[in-house]
Amino acid sequence: MYNKMTAVRQAFTRESADSRRADLIEATAAVLAEHGLAGTNVRAICAKAGVSPGLLRHYFAGIDALVAATYQATSDRMDAIFMGAVADAGEDARARLAAYLTASFRPPVTDPELLGAWTAFWALARSDVRMAEIHAESYAGYRERLGELLVACGAADADRLAIMLTAMVDGLWLELSLDAASFGAEAATEMIERAVAALLH
Repeated sequence: MYNKMTAVRQAFTRESADSRRADLIEATAAVLAEHGLAGTNVRAICAKAGVSPGLLRHYFAGIDALVAATYQATSDRMDAIFMGAVADAGEDARARLAAYLTASFRPPVTDPELLGAWTAFWALARSDVRMAEIHAESYAGYRERLGELLVACGAADADRLAIMLTAMVDGLWLELSLDAASFGAEAATEMIERAVAALLH
């Protein structure tokens, strides 16, 4: 009985710790989106999460570690969205490729809150080694999966095309996130599909 109860308590403690960490990461993303880098500090994050500063320091080495964990979590979330779009597209190779690329033009990827956090991550990646590593790993992973989808469509130079299309998607996503009425998600999707058709032919 003791062993069973101990195991239950340990599992509950792990779950509680994971939940606390997730709450702090979610709060950090929200503060970055609302206030940018200049307004992101321990006090603001803890107020958003409804916890004490001591709890933040219990789960993370400091605010830099928390922001890095937030970048990693956000990148993982985006990867899951993109791969979910591919899975929903069925078995047709071109449909899967289009789904992967154009998922960036729909919520939640186009939510203004994500733009605020993501631009902060980009800024930090220029000066912080850990953030730069997360950035490099995230984009390498995106391009690798895109390259695999391009190969499935018969692309001859998938690595180069993946770089080109990633840059195009990023640019269109940025414009849409800044001004949703600028040209619209449907136009962005059409531009990507036309680019893909031209590049594959």
